Amino acid sequence: MKQLQVRCFLIITVVIVTAMKVTGQAVMPDELIKNPLKEQLKYLEGRTIIYENYRAIREDMFQKLKSNVNDSLSAADKKIAGLKKTASELNLSLDSLRANLQLTKTSLEEMTRTKNSLKVIGLIVNKDTYNGIMWTILGGLVALLLLGFLVFQRNLSTTSNTKKEFQELKNEFEAYRKTTREAREKLTMDHFNEIKRLKGGG
Repeated sequence: MKQLQVRCFLIITVVIVTAMKVTGQAVMPDELIKNPLKEQLKYLEGRTIIYENYRAIREDMFQKLKSNVNDSLSAADKKIAGLKKTASELNLSLDSLRANLQLTKTSLEEMTRTKNSLKVIGLIVNKDTYNGIMWTILGGLVALLLLGFLVFQRNLSTTSNTKKEFQELKNEFEAYRKTTREAREKLTMDHFNEIKRLKGGG
């Protein structure tokens, strides 16, 4: 019985040692070489056994995974550094564009102000204000012209009426003068005839 136990122990020991040698000489799986980290972890999770809350993993696989993680972290760090540099350059470019945009806005406002302004007697006047003043002056001139025309029409009518009245008065005066002259001549004639009669009778 003891010999059987010793033989079993030896067989088990040989199997374990042989398995260890085979494991030590095992080829690294392609999954840990070609796949991304997520797939590698999934592969190891499916190929390892948990015993009393410990997971057994081959040393070479662990070292390969560790190397892969370090490489991935290093690549990520480089990528982050590159992105930070790009972000910094973009921020500088954005600041420059904002400054240029502000200058453009200022120039545009100045151009708009200049376009909408006129220089009158050395003063800068807004076009709307200038147009308002000009239209007011023009309206005043038109009103004055209309008022002048109405006054002229009234004066013309008054002058025409005055001329008409003057002509009527002149005609009346001429008629009166003619009547007076005729009356005087008649009176003179009557006086002469009376004198003549008186002399003839004497």
